[in-house]
Amino acid sequence: MNAEPDPLPYRDTKPQGSADFYFAINATFRFILGRLGAEAWRRYLAEMGRDYFAPVNAAWRQGGLRAVARYWRAFFAAEPGAVVEVIESADRVEIVVKECPAIKHLRAGQREIVREYCQHCYHLGAARAETAGLTMRLAGGNGACRHTYAPPGVFVAPQEMSAIAEATS
Repeated sequence: MNAEPDPLPYRDTKPQGSADFYFAINATFRFILGRLGAEAWRRYLAEMGRDYFAPVNAAWRQGGLRAVARYWRAFFAAEPGAVVEVIESADRVEIVVKECPAIKHLRAGQREIVREYCQHCYHLGAARAETAGLTMRLAGGNGACRHTYAPPGVFVAPQEMSAIAEATS
């Protein structure tokens, strides 16, 4: 039997992630944006996308869109409160986030959400996709969005940042 490796390369043994992690992410983003500015925040996210996620990016490069879909299914299965559909087609993988677990948890916790919060998915995702030989686009935000991963050449226009909604509390 040739079992495929787990698409999540983490050592965590919990069946789901801890939703309070979203509080820490939001606070970290607020700190970096406030102290270092938006450009430093974008660099931080791009570096994390390339370096921290290197094992996943390598699996995506090797396994293509099928590996991307497997990863996102496993990722969101471990995210508490996620309502997400992963759609595979011949030239792309779309992650349709119907209810973002992070935004939902931050609102339930009455946190002031960093308005750029939803952009982090693009900056991380685009860096990861590029490392894996793919491209990524994001549309929506503020609780519901669509991530699309595809080979180069599928998208004819660059990402419009205005297509990513600002997060509100």
